Amino acid sequence: MKEKMPADFSGYWSMISNENFEEYMQALDVNIAIRKIANLLKPDKDITQNGDHFIIKTLTTFKNYNMDFEVGKEFEEDLKDLDDRKCMTMITWEGDRLVCVQKGEKEGRGWTHWREGDKLHLELRVSGVVCKQVFKKQN
Repeated sequence: MKEKMPADFSGYWSMISNENFEEYMQALDVNIAIRKIANLLKPDKDITQNGDHFIIKTLTTFKNYNMDFEVGKEFEEDLKDLDDRKCMTMITWEGDRLVCVQKGEKEGRGWTHWREGDKLHLELRVSGVVCKQVFKKQN
């Protein structure tokens, strides 16, 4: 019998809110020019989920970022397109939430994804700063 996944994140999601993103980028030492551009963007997320294998594409008019991972398997994540760092990343299920811990130069770095109906929530964390983003599922 196939084990049921805690939650299904598959779909195309469009950003509807982005709270505290400037402070989050500052905590990552993202330079001011990139912060100004990034703050204007409303990224979409295209998520393909096959069991515990995920491909999360963050799509913007400026830059795209692809994440391909298996829940429960640590991997080296290259964040050169985001803040020019590499870190060891581990993503696990906590109930029906995906929780990411990124070990590297910055303390307390990671994120949590969860669904509430047709909304996808993303909480980004670094050095005690929290950014909250909400996406709405597109048909």
